[in-house]
Amino acid sequence: MVSKVRGSSTAFDAKAHLDAANPAASTAEVTIQVTSIDTGNGQRDEHLRTNDFFDAPTHPVITFDSTGVEVRGADAFALVGDLTIKGTTKSVTVEFEHTGMATDVYGNVRAGFEGRAVINRTDLGVTWNAPLEAGGVLVSDKITLELDVSAIKA
Repeated sequence: MVSKVRGSSTAFDAKAHLDAANPAASTAEVTIQVTSIDTGNGQRDEHLRTNDFFDAPTHPVITFDSTGVEVRGADAFALVGDLTIKGTTKSVTVEFEHTGMATDVYGNVRAGFEGRAVINRTDLGVTWNAPLEAGGVLVSDKITLELDVSAIKA
């Protein structure tokens, strides 16, 4: 746990229904293909696909299904939902900020959002670790999820 490892997903499907008049009626669903997780290190990415971490052959996707929305302010809200990793589901709260809305060059109305949640990976069945020579362990239990969302109005 000397430095942070950052990664992203390149294959995912996300759907959201945003209800400005009744934010509590808003919903979101996300499915991430585990094999698309990219940390910039091929050997590490392959290890992430094994049973030590995500077990991609058995659990090829990570999912999030919203269960509620809490308004926090004019441009802030919390999206609560069920996060499923490696067959284990836990409730997670993602704090979001609405960053703006505009029409893009193709005529699509886009809304921007930034989100953040902190989870404990061991609560979701991702428990592998290795001790370090100087003490401590290689992988932190605390994982920070950061989301940059550009949603197109349907």
